[in-house]
Order: sequence, then structure tokens, then C-alpha cells
Amino acid sequence: MKTILHFIKPYRKLLFFAIIFIICDVIGALYIPTLTADMINIGVNTGNLEYIIQKGIVMLIVTILAALGTLLGTYLCTDLASKISRDIRNALYKKSLELSTFDFKQFGTASMITRTLNDVNVIQQSFVNFMQMVLPVPFMCIIGIAMAFSIDVFMGWLLIGATLIIIISAVFITKKAALIFKKLQSFLDKMNSVLRENITGVRVIRAFNKEGHEKRRLRKSFEDYEKSAIKANKLFAKLDSLALFAINTTIIIILWIGGNRIGIGTMEIGDITALTEYAILILFYIIMAQMVIMLMPRAIVCLNRIKDVLEKEVQIHNGTDKYIDSNTNEILEFKNVSFRYADADENTLNNISFTCKKGETTAIIGSTGSGKSTIAGLIMRFHDITNGKILLKGQDIRKIPQKEVRKHISYVPQVAWLFSGTIEDNLNFGNSKATKLELNKSLKIAQADFVNDLEGGVKARVAQGGKNFSGGQKQRLAIARALIKKADLYVFDDSFSALDFKTDSKLRNAINENIKDASILVIAQRISTILNANQIIVLNDGEIVGIGTHDELMKKCTIYQEIANSQLKGGK
Repeated sequence: MKTILHFIKPYRKLLFFAIIFIICDVIGALYIPTLTADMINIGVNTGNLEYIIQKGIVMLIVTILAALGTLLGTYLCTDLASKISRDIRNALYKKSLELSTFDFKQFGTASMITRTLNDVNVIQQSFVNFMQMVLPVPFMCIIGIAMAFSIDVFMGWLLIGATLIIIISAVFITKKAALIFKKLQSFLDKMNSVLRENITGVRVIRAFNKEGHEKRRLRKSFEDYEKSAIKANKLFAKLDSLALFAINTTIIIILWIGGNRIGIGTMEIGDITALTEYAILILFYIIMAQMVIMLMPRAIVCLNRIKDVLEKEVQIHNGTDKYIDSNTNEILEFKNVSFRYADADENTLNNISFTCKKGETTAIIGSTGSGKSTIAGLIMRFHDITNGKILLKGQDIRKIPQKEVRKHISYVPQVAWLFSGTIEDNLNFGNSKATKLELNKSLKIAQADFVNDLEGGVKARVAQGGKNFSGGQKQRLAIARALIKKADLYVFDDSFSALDFKTDSKLRNAINENIKDASILVIAQRISTILNANQIIVLNDGEIVGIGTHDELMKKCTIYQEIANSQLKGGK
């Protein structure tokens, strides 16, 4: 509840006016039967045409005002709900950017999509329905029953009894619905995850002839959701039948008892009409409220799922110190850095120390799982170190804002990801103010000459994830995107793996020729990529086992010698 109140708080005035108009609608709806009763009791029974016309005009005015109240109340409720849902989605997106890679994986991409889209939509619809169908119920019941008591005490107690029966029934049914809807949302997560896997991994599924297996897995997730949805709908049907039975039974009792009381002169015909309409209005609103309340458990589940994300303790806290751009040759420095993942029993990195200097290329090489990409993640603050320090131009990156850290670093991830749009749109991620000349230069350095052969050139379409390009083309475009950004440190995390040796060599030479005022950090699997680096760091099981040039390491580092001998002819 605190979560939704937090998002409602900025719109208190809007909420206040929405409630006022809703109450006006309720009062208007209940006042019309009173006018009808007076018209029948006085105007019709006495044949007073003037009185009938007078009351008719009042009824018309009240009806128009009630209709305006309904329209304005509906508009304000919808506007308020859309604003709240917008704010929740923005908050979820902002929080997802603050989460570390490990934290984000605890929720999963499929679940985060479901929470941001489906869960927020459920909350939005539930809020509108609650405001329009649940909120008026207390006013409708209190005012309606009070008016019934003013006509006849026995009829007032009759309405109270019918109201309590339906409310008690709704409480029992709602408790059952809460459990079902909780399962329903988890099944929706599973459906989203399996469907997403099948769509993105369709080539792998076909390659291994696993279509049948995946169909069965997908059908199982659909069937689980189907069974829970059918159970929920059966509860709705039971509640609907019970409510309609209660309404009709109450009307019959009113007509039966009311007829007897008219006979003995304690009530008039118009009073029967008013009481019938009070009963219909009160019970109808209660029925509608019950339908909404049945959905409330689902909304509460969705709200709790969103709360789990928003209240997730952030592992990486933003620094508050002012960044000072000092003129130093030491761009990046690792000082006795150790790192352990939250779910790990031992460190991934141990006592890592090295320095990246301006105008020099530092390379990191090692076997798979040695911790190379983890170092890149620590530099970008996708994770926070366990011990030691990482200094950017002499300042601890944990003490300065993350935005400042990433402002001075240009990064090419291990998996080259391109966004849907055009090539130009993707390059502008690196520098939104880049000129056409700068775009072409970065593409040229990245050996992405194939862009010139595409229809539209830099305006050529890019599918989501860059699926309409080969692995090598995606890597070159990702490199071009990083090169267009003016940075102090360029990090290439195994970014040349999909390139042939000739293109790899030409690209590295072009980078060295054009980037001379910054430091370059290359993480690689291929030793040919880093042969000419000023400093090569050899990792093994998260520890540095050698630092030096290629020639130096060939003389003193056994692990580097093994890598070189396995990749280069004669180890040269």
C-alpha cells in the first residue's frame, strides 16, 4: 500500500476532485428515486400536473449533473491512473539502471518486462476500477440505507441484511482468488520467458531438431496459466450468480412486504418504487465492487512484485565527490583489487594491480573463466570491488558519480549489441553531436567499409540486436560506436573475436594511429591481437601470473608461453 501511496502523493489535488465528482454522481443517482417517489405519491395520486412537471424538471437537472459528475470523475480517474502508471514504469526503468548485473539477473529479463508492462497495466486498470466501482460503495450504502430507513425502518434493516450477505460472500471468495492470482502472475512470467527463448533461439531449436520438445514445453506453460485462469473465472461466475440471486430475492421481498404495508396504510406506492431502486443501486454497486475486489489480489501481487524491484538494496552506490579532471599520464590504476560475486564462495579476482597510461595499450589475456571480462565490468562499475581500489586519474571510482566514470570511458562489450533503428542512430549512442565527417571517420577506423555498400549508407536499417548483420559486422559497428566518443580510456572486451586476422590487424593499426591521447585496454583470447601491446597482463584463476611485453613474457611466463605455443607457429 505504501508503494501506491508514494506514487499518488504528487497528485493529491487530482485525487480529491475525482472523489468529489464520484460522490456527486452517487448523490444524484440516489436522489432521483426520492424525486420519483414524491412525484408518484403526490403528483400522480392527486393528479397535480404542475407538481409532476416541476419534479420532472428537477429530475432532469439532477440527471444532467449526475452524468457530468460521472464523466468528469471517469476522466480524472483515468488521467490519474495513467500518470501513476507512467511514474511507476519510469521508477522501474530508473531502478533497473541502478541495479548491478548480478542484481538484475536475480529478477531476469523476462520477469522485468512482465513487471514493467503487464503488472503496471494491471495496477492501472485496478486503480481506475477501484475509484469508480469500489470507492462509491460506502457512500451508496450509507446514504441509500439512510433513505430506506426514512421511508420504513423494516425496509432499512432488510437492505442492511442483503448487503451484509453479499459482502460476507465476497470476502470468502476473494481469499480464494488471492492464491490463484498469485500463481497466475508467476505462470505469466514463465510463459514470457519460454516464449522469448523460443523466438530468440529458433535457429538453435531447428538445428538440433528440438521443435517437438519446445512445443511441449510451451504448451505446458500455456496449460498451467489456462488452468489458473479458468479457476479464477469460475469464482467470478459463482459470485455473479450469487449477487444476481440476492438482488432479485431482495426485490421480491420488498414488493411482497411493501404490498402488505401499503394495504395497511403505512407505505405508499411511490415508496415501493424508491425502495426498489435503492436496493438495485446499492446491490448493483456492491456486485460491481465485488468484481473489482476479485481482481484486487492480482493487483496486490503485481504491486508487491514491483515493490520487490523498487526496494531492492542497491549494491553499487553512487559517489558524491566532485570529479577533478587532472592532467596525469596514469589514466586507470588497479590497486590490490579483489572481487567476489554475491553468490560465490571464493574470489573471482585476487590482488589485481596494474596501471593503464596515456598513449599506451594494455592487454589482458588468459584462459576462459580467468576473470578478464570481470575486470572490464569493474572498470565500468557494473560490479563493485570487494577489496582494494580502482583509480580513474587518481580518484577512487566509488567516490565519484557513476556518470562521471562512464563519461571518461568508452566501452565495447563482449557481446556486440545494436539497437533497432539505423546505423547512424547506433553511432550516435557514442556521441549524439557527431558530424557526418566524424561518423565516416569512426566507421573507417573500425574497418566498417561495408556500410557504404548498404542501401542508405549510415541510414541503413538495423534490426533489434543487429540480427540483420553478421557477427563481424556487428563487432565493427560496436567498435565504431565506441571510437566516435571522445574518452580517456577505451576498453575493448574481446571485441575482435569475430574478425578475420587481416581485418583484425588493419583495425588495430588504425586504432593505434588515431588514438594517441588516450589509454587503450584490450581484453582478448587471441594472442595475435595483443602482440604489440605496451603491457600484457596474464591472468590465471583470477590472479596475475605475468606482466610485460610479448618478448618479456615469452621468457619468464610459463602460462603465456603455453598460450603462444598453442596459437602461434613456433611461439613467435
